Amino acid sequence: MNMFWFSPRGPKLTPRQLQRLDELPLAVQPGAVSLGEQRMVVLDLETTGLHLKRDKVISIGAVTIENGAIDYSQQFECTLRRHVEVNESVLIHGIAPSELAKGEEPEEALLSFMEFLGDSIVLAFHAPFDQRMLSRALKQELGYSLKHSFLDVADLAPMLFPEAALQRNGLDNWLKYFKIQIPQRHHASADAMATAQIALILLNRAQRKGIGKINELAQALSSWQRSRKAATHSF
Repeated sequence: MNMFWFSPRGPKLTPRQLQRLDELPLAVQPGAVSLGEQRMVVLDLETTGLHLKRDKVISIGAVTIENGAIDYSQQFECTLRRHVEVNESVLIHGIAPSELAKGEEPEEALLSFMEFLGDSIVLAFHAPFDQRMLSRALKQELGYSLKHSFLDVADLAPMLFPEAALQRNGLDNWLKYFKIQIPQRHHASADAMATAQIALILLNRAQRKGIGKINELAQALSSWQRSRKAATHSF
């Protein structure tokens, strides 16, 4: 029978889980590493809704980009054990309450994902949402403060392909623009793979534009986001 300890961080974890938590590598900030060499983890979360303080993470999907390609041997998929009522979000994602009841315990699922993530840069579509939801879940379940750098694919796409001039900036819109076929959508692992395929196109375009390192890409994105915000506020 497992013995649980109350961690100084707050959540109830086993001694082994506490050890694994302490062994997680420190997150690195984007440095002068070439885009072709930088390990990136493309993340997608499914949640019970879009409320940042009330809703919960119910599924995690992730895929790795390394050496300029998707590494199909490095993928992560996990459903978290949650007790939720049937609602619209669960029906959309196709994750039934019975499936959630059979999922991994949240602390174990999140700890396993952080071990998979390591110290990598994270890419996500509408990254601020995934970042805040993951950060909140990690704090609640593990007492862990997320320090990893996130780059938003939803902003990288229009920054690098301004000629697309899409009226809607959704994942499906960019998949259609790039003619990428994804048989299954609205599932964390499938959406992570879809985002990763878009990300490869964006990384290739960035290199052709002379952005060759991950810190250069992060700086260019930050500058573009500030300019867009300033333009929005000027109206």
